[in-house]
Amino acid sequence: MQKVKVIGGGLAGAEAAYALAKRGIKVELYDIKPIKFTPAHHSENYAELVCSNSLKSNDIYGNAAGLLKEEMRLLDSLIIEAADKNRVPAGNALAVDREKFSEYITKKLREQENITLIQGEVEEINVDEYTIVASGPLTTDKLSENIRSMVGGGLYFYDASAPIIDFESIDMEHAFFGDRYDKGNGDHINCPMTKDEYEEFMSALITAQRAELHGFENTSVFEGCMPVEVMASRGKDTLRFGPLKPVGLTDPKTGRWAYACLQLRKEDENGTMYNMVGFQTNLLWGEQKKVFSIIPALKNAEYLRYGVMHRNTFINSPKVLTPCYSLKDNDKIYFAGQITGVEGYVESAASGLMSAIYLSRKLQDKKSVTISDNTVLGALAKYVTTENPSFQPMNANFGILPPLNRIIRDKTERKKAQAERSLSEVREFIKEINND
Repeated sequence: MQKVKVIGGGLAGAEAAYALAKRGIKVELYDIKPIKFTPAHHSENYAELVCSNSLKSNDIYGNAAGLLKEEMRLLDSLIIEAADKNRVPAGNALAVDREKFSEYITKKLREQENITLIQGEVEEINVDEYTIVASGPLTTDKLSENIRSMVGGGLYFYDASAPIIDFESIDMEHAFFGDRYDKGNGDHINCPMTKDEYEEFMSALITAQRAELHGFENTSVFEGCMPVEVMASRGKDTLRFGPLKPVGLTDPKTGRWAYACLQLRKEDENGTMYNMVGFQTNLLWGEQKKVFSIIPALKNAEYLRYGVMHRNTFINSPKVLTPCYSLKDNDKIYFAGQITGVEGYVESAASGLMSAIYLSRKLQDKKSVTISDNTVLGALAKYVTTENPSFQPMNANFGILPPLNRIIRDKTERKKAQAERSLSEVREFIKEINND
């Protein structure tokens, strides 16, 4: 029986390993933890969430992230199963208790008889072994060099995570529970600011000292995870139209929207920890406490984890990968996760799931099939493998889906129709792969 080596125990690697094992393929899953830890990792468990605890929207018909999760549910995704079983209240979003989420996945991997878990650093890829490289945004230096030589170069950008706050330290006299436009169950904590408070905050944020970065090859910032201080430097109202947008958040004390408003989202099921939504940052830890305390609700905030910035590595997938995530010049080597240029937790897991399905069919001498790009699963694969001179990472969004064969002017109805088409084609794909 053929064996597959999966490198990396993050979301993509865990998903790929489990999907292969369920299909009768023997898997060796390699992960550097707990022998070593990257700057962003803390837990010994697999599939650790290092940034937000939210897997974004659960809205199937109005949000591409929600649609992608439903596509993966239909394909029995381990990551989505774990998220559904360990979710915490977060309005329309699928947020999880990150520790229980990772524990659930780790237990599943350990119990799967076709998976052998191996701890230690992989420094070089054996080009003669079937392998899925899911080493993630913090691929170690030696493996990065090996991958670079294999694919002819690599790209980097910075990725930042937001602080996590102890709920009991939030001043609720200056905050209120509620979701935007009252959509949801009122799970967010909203921290309003007056114009004077906002301007004082912006001034302190722009001039605050940032942590020194080491070992990075350039200083580009991915727009989808931009540090809040970088965003603030782009204009005085940038944050009021971004993470501090007050629209739809009516303060019960005033009956009005505030001038600016920070939202906090639950990190755990019991609501003891909250993260600052959209506040990824690279400020020094002392500076974070000083600057963020200007927000009235956070004047005495205790930080369970400060925001950090870390490296994100991805290959030039359009030049080197097929839509099945295998190398064009070596169909034994597959890539999955953020290293392919998909961006986001669910997107990373999705690429792991699809690479495993494609590789398992190859190893079992089944007909080669690819999922339609009318699905988010297929559209993401098409995006990262289509020639693009200015290739950058991509999240799930309706913009990458092909247009419908009919005109629907209403945006809501158009998205719904695209979602219905997508789910129909996922079901057809499932029938096709199950029939042989």
